[in-house]
Amino acid sequence: MKVDCRHSPLVSVVVVNYNCAKFLDDCLESLAQQTWQDRELILVDNASADGSRELVASWAKRLPGAQAVLHADNPGFCRANNLAFARARGEWVALFNPDAVAEPTWLQELLRYGDLERRIGMLGSKILLHDDRNVIDKAGHLIYWDGQNRGRGTMEADRGQYDQPEEILWPDACAALYHRQLLEETGGFDETFFAFGDDADLGIRARLLGWKAWYVPTAVAYHRHSASFGVYSPLKVMLVERNRALLAVKSFSPWLLLQNPYWTLRRFFWSACALARRKGPASRFVEANGWGRLVLNLAWSYASALRLLPEALRRRRHIRRTRRLSNRELLELLRRFQIDVRELTFRD
Repeated sequence: MKVDCRHSPLVSVVVVNYNCAKFLDDCLESLAQQTWQDRELILVDNASADGSRELVASWAKRLPGAQAVLHADNPGFCRANNLAFARARGEWVALFNPDAVAEPTWLQELLRYGDLERRIGMLGSKILLHDDRNVIDKAGHLIYWDGQNRGRGTMEADRGQYDQPEEILWPDACAALYHRQLLEETGGFDETFFAFGDDADLGIRARLLGWKAWYVPTAVAYHRHSASFGVYSPLKVMLVERNRALLAVKSFSPWLLLQNPYWTLRRFFWSACALARRKGPASRFVEANGWGRLVLNLAWSYASALRLLPEALRRRRHIRRTRRLSNRELLELLRRFQIDVRELTFRD
């Protein structure tokens, strides 16, 4: 059943913050101005050291229906969200990054496209760069055959090419809406991921359970990209590479999993080509951190993935027992939303 705005379901809006004090006022002010009135705010701080905790506590007192959750240490983005989901009372749960701001109708527009009967339980926003609002950050996601992914339209000039509501593979968790039933069926985020690639993993697992995702171009948010970690932070890059491997181990068919090393080596080849031309994410990482750090990061990623492999295999067994999509249906889905390796490796 499509969301009936007359029914006015409660939406729980979750903001997980880590050292984003300088952006919090803009973020929370935009959420306070939302036209959708039936909402609660769950404001989470992961042991920030920049004054964020005091800001979060202050905003929670000022905003009706808001609560603050102040962690003594940093449990990571995934666990922090899962703990917030357990507190949430809403039929729908919206995730919003502290380094983003939303248009006033953002939440209302997302809700227009939710449809439980059709199992459209993931809604994605049109996310533009905060400091250059004519440039797209993400309009949904695309995936490469080894599990690596990239935002659809990332760094493209916004010429209206993504102005049609349509199906996407999954939404970006920077500004997304999920139905409670989807979160209950999937168990929420995989906490072993800690951060990054978590929305991809959740999206693929939800897809395997028969859920769909929809892109809502009229739900607009503006994002300061990677403000918490830095775009080319070694920790972020390690987590991205590690978590794409864990996603593949958990959810891909045996045949696609056997091909995984080939697809990854092919991606590395094109990354090397991009490096030679001083283009793409690998080149930017080397400029920021040096060649030695690039090699070290790859070793770090795969050593960490190997350490988590037994848990990933255990979760794979559970996913295979509960999934609704066949391997062929998943393959078709990945084919529909695949990204070309050159776009993945050459574009910043």
